Amino acid sequence: MKAYRWFFLATVLIAFSVPASARHLPDFVDLAEKYSPAVVNISAARERSAPEGTGGGAPEIPEGMPFGDLLERFFGERGQPGSPERFERGSMGSGFIYTEDGYILTNHHVIENGGEIVVRLSDRRVYTAELIGSDPQSDVAVLKIDAEDLPTLKLGTSESLKVGEWVLAIGSPFGFDHSVTAGIVSAKGRSLPSDNYVPFIQTDVAINPGNSGGPLFNMDGEVVGINSQIYSRTGGFMGLSFAIPIDMAVEVARQLRETGTVTRGWLGVLIQEVTRELADSFGMSRPTGALVAQVQPDSPAEKAGFRTGDVVLRFNGIDVPRSSALPPIVGRTPVGSEVEVDVRRGDEEIVIGVTIEALPEEVASARSRTPAPPARPQSLLGMQVEPLTEEERSALGLGEAGIRVTEVTANPARAAGVRSGDVIAQFGGEPVTSVDDFRTKVEAAPAGRSVPVLIHREGNPVFIALRIPNS
Repeated sequence: MKAYRWFFLATVLIAFSVPASARHLPDFVDLAEKYSPAVVNISAARERSAPEGTGGGAPEIPEGMPFGDLLERFFGERGQPGSPERFERGSMGSGFIYTEDGYILTNHHVIENGGEIVVRLSDRRVYTAELIGSDPQSDVAVLKIDAEDLPTLKLGTSESLKVGEWVLAIGSPFGFDHSVTAGIVSAKGRSLPSDNYVPFIQTDVAINPGNSGGPLFNMDGEVVGINSQIYSRTGGFMGLSFAIPIDMAVEVARQLRETGTVTRGWLGVLIQEVTRELADSFGMSRPTGALVAQVQPDSPAEKAGFRTGDVVLRFNGIDVPRSSALPPIVGRTPVGSEVEVDVRRGDEEIVIGVTIEALPEEVASARSRTPAPPARPQSLLGMQVEPLTEEERSALGLGEAGIRVTEVTANPARAAGVRSGDVIAQFGGEPVTSVDDFRTKVEAAPAGRSVPVLIHREGNPVFIALRIPNS
């Protein structure tokens, strides 16, 4: 009987404890009801000549067609069959109103191929939007509709957003207007291969084609990001979605409204990741920073005295933990700013003052190249080399340096990822001027240690770590 009373008491306590813990779970009902009216559906129509016999529709894509491990831009519904002279795209994406007089934020890729841009509100009002400006690098676009007293969203700040915090998305996945999904912030400051200037917010919020351009909310109902990309093998949601931080989007929108263009800071260096082997070769206790593989001619970096082989550790007081962190930091630095950059050069750390300039248009339009890290070295130096002609050195901009690898026969060259045709420009931070000079430098290098070697491969500079044999 006594045991029964204890069992009954425990059951009652558990029953009362469940509602108490449930009260700590987020409630998205008020957020969805209050802010859905300011989220819009965006579509576009454009003229084109359809091939005869196609009926004007978009080509069919086989079901289950593999896309591979890549970042898929969101896409809308496939075009519906229609006149051969006109192709009208259906629901392409989402957006949200952030001023009462009709300014709308969305993604660049939502409207980049469209002609007439149509905005549909939750109350079924339909407007033709004016494109105020669009920026491919940040994937942000600003639209304007001719209306007043519109529902708006409150813009928050992405800086205060914490990993693990609940967030909410509202959009039009697959054309289903005002769908609500929720999740948590998985990471911040993600750099993606296709967007070097955006420190993305990573979430596990269910995002699908059509959500693109829609708002990401915190639990205070503030917009903290614009949903932009997904990581997927199939083109559908697989647990990884990325949003543009609202702080960056607001600054881009301001520039687009004021000037129609976006100006970014430019340092002028080609960078790569510092691997564990490279860190060891530079005498660093751990891999960190951004390794300068090339200083671009007539750039702010060249004028300030940056050198190939420098490792950027801090930029204007901001730590650079990985190479991917540097481009967005530099990009959002005001043009004309004088900043201090902490650099590791050889065995010491120095501070370089540099004046940031505007990112040239030809650089902005070209996709930034970050050399892929070479294969991990294992041990022991097997390669044959030959001198370069003066014309070949001049074409590569190497001055008096450079020798060519003609054959890779054994380790450590093979293990380090050296290839036939590579041009060795530096060894241990010093230029390699001849085959004899290279042999001398190799013989003087400390046995059992990794040495940083700068090579040029198909015109692209990249550092590798070459481990010197013990015997």
